[in-house]
Amino acid sequence: MAVQISPSILSADFARLAEAAAAVPNADWLHVDVMDNHFVPNLTLGLPVVESLLKATSLPLDCHLMIEDPDRWAPAYAEAGAGSVTIHAEAAKAPVRTLREIRAAGARAGLALNPATPVEPYEDLLGEIDMLLLMTVEPGFGGQRFLDMVLPKIRRSRELIDAHGGRLWLQVDGGVSEHTIERCAEAGADVFVAGNAVYGADDPAHAVDVLRSVAGKIGPAGENA
Repeated sequence: MAVQISPSILSADFARLAEAAAAVPNADWLHVDVMDNHFVPNLTLGLPVVESLLKATSLPLDCHLMIEDPDRWAPAYAEAGAGSVTIHAEAAKAPVRTLREIRAAGARAGLALNPATPVEPYEDLLGEIDMLLLMTVEPGFGGQRFLDMVLPKIRRSRELIDAHGGRLWLQVDGGVSEHTIERCAEAGADVFVAGNAVYGADDPAHAVDVLRSVAGKIGPAGENA
C-alpha cells in the first residue's frame, strides 16, 4: 500500500480552518476529529463545520467520529460529502448496519479501536470496512505521547488484513511524528494521522513531506525499502 498522510485539524487554529487545509495541499486527506464530550472528554466540532470545510478545500475529509451514538450520526457525514467516515467499535450498537449505510452514501467506511480494545473480536467485520483505525493514544486530546504498547496490535491487524486479501487500509492516530512513524510503518500501518507534527511545524506542507519520506522507507512487508 502507498503511504498516505492525513493531517489532523484538531491541532490547527479552529478560527482559521480553511487556511489550515490550504497549508497542506500535498496531504492525501484532511483528518477531522468529531468529539461530543460524552464518548471522549472533549468537545470539538460537528456536522455544520464539516459541511463548511467541504466547501473550503479540495482535500477529501477523513472524519473520525469519537461520539456516543455513531449509528445515528455517521451516515449524515457521508451524505454531506466526507470521503471517509470512521466509527468506534466501542460506541456502535449496530456497526454492520452503520458501516453499510456509510458505504451506501458514497464514503469509505472505517472502524476505530481504542488502545486497550483487541482487534481479534472484530475480524468478522473486516469485510464491512475499507479502513481499520488503531488509536495509538487514548482518544480525546491532541499532543499526547505515542503508546508503543499498540505496536503489536498493529502487527496483528496487518496479519489479519493480509489474510483477508490485504485490501483494507490500516490507519494509526495519535502521537505520530517523524520519530514514531517509522515504527508504525514497520508494524504494517499505511495511513498516518498527524496533528502537532504537521500543524506545530513552521511549514506544515514540508512536515507532510518529511513524514511521507520517513514512512516510505519501509517496504510493504515491513522491510526497509
